[in-house]
Amino acid sequence: MKLRVFILIFLVITISLNSCFYSKEINKNQKEKTENKTQNDIKKIIQNNNVFNTNIKTVLCYNKNQINSIPIINLKSNDQLIIKFDELESIKKNYYYTITLCNEDWTKNNLNKNEYIDGFINNQISNYEFSFNTKQEYIHYQFKFPSKNISPKLSGNYIFEIYDENGKLAITRRFMVLEKKVFVNANVRRATLAKHKNKKHEIDISIKYKNISINNPFSDVKVHIKQNNHDINSITDLKPIFIKNNELIYDYEDENLFWANNEFRYFDIRSLRFLSERIMNITFVENKYVINLFDDYKKTFDNYSLIADNNGDFFIEMKEGWDSSIESDYAVINFSLQMDQINYGNLYLIGAFSDWKLNNQFKLVYNEKKQKYEKSLFLKQGFYNYQYALHDSVNNKVDIGYIEGSHYQTNNEYYIYVYLKDHINNYDKLIGFLKEDSNNLF
Repeated sequence: MKLRVFILIFLVITISLNSCFYSKEINKNQKEKTENKTQNDIKKIIQNNNVFNTNIKTVLCYNKNQINSIPIINLKSNDQLIIKFDELESIKKNYYYTITLCNEDWTKNNLNKNEYIDGFINNQISNYEFSFNTKQEYIHYQFKFPSKNISPKLSGNYIFEIYDENGKLAITRRFMVLEKKVFVNANVRRATLAKHKNKKHEIDISIKYKNISINNPFSDVKVHIKQNNHDINSITDLKPIFIKNNELIYDYEDENLFWANNEFRYFDIRSLRFLSERIMNITFVENKYVINLFDDYKKTFDNYSLIADNNGDFFIEMKEGWDSSIESDYAVINFSLQMDQINYGNLYLIGAFSDWKLNNQFKLVYNEKKQKYEKSLFLKQGFYNYQYALHDSVNNKVDIGYIEGSHYQTNNEYYIYVYLKDHINNYDKLIGFLKEDSNNLF
């Protein structure tokens, strides 16, 4: 009898210990899976143009050969980028920057920085000036890249990471380094399909290459097409339809379509003394210039009207001064859009000045009393393009044409980037680039 009791107790203890061990193993495996998932999520974060300090305004990054050009340079060339920004402060701070290599989808690459940076990894921004004769005080910072202290070894997508003296990230800004290996040709045309012919653009592409090995063009070559160089409706998943004689052909009828939308709205605040075409009045309130623009209206059903624009871009300039970088003042700009309230989404101001982002900083608020959408922004003197975009919360899509309308005659620029996966060195080369427009459609 005692023997049976002893055996029973032994079995219970053994089962309990195994259960505890098994439970620990499950918890350990779950923890490992959670950690791995978290690490994978971090790796998949898309690197965008961001400003994390609310006092930092007017971040610009362009090729020094052309103001407001896209930030792209050729690998191992004399090309340089200029990076500028203002901080609304009167006391100078120490800022530093580094660069980070990204994959073709703008997620961070895992290579060590020494593998793609020639020179110092961290560099101080030593060029700064105080604003002159402005109501809003600010400090204007600027640097050029590459320099004798830092340059890229590889082609591809990169971001600048600008951080303050405490190591806090203040700005991220995209740029690209081109290693031209292919010839890109594009034909911007009215949509082939009859149902899209009056409202959409079709972008047919061919890529010719030689003296370069492409083992699998369907997986190793990535083509990005961007309308006016923004990501709102970019196309990044096209595969070649035909491959012949070292040529990749992307001649679709539906997958390569863009809504043509409309020409951009604009306002000119290069002068704070005189009223330009779109300005209703200029006042001075609490030591700030306040500019009220005339009401905007929906253009959805309007006929197309040719208006010269900058395809969503803006440039900094003031008419009553010598150096626009430090003499241009800041002003509160009041926007208003007269229309009924939308109950299935939100409206946003978009353009290069907003980095083409749909966030709360640029979201309009509906004024029920005035029956209009309103928004105020604090902007530097210059000439600005903008549009209104609807974020359809039901279908989770961005619709610019809902307010602006869409016409095939609209002049847009299309930027085409071609990437090739380097499996040996584990990064995406930027091997082709082309900018084309739709001017010949009108």
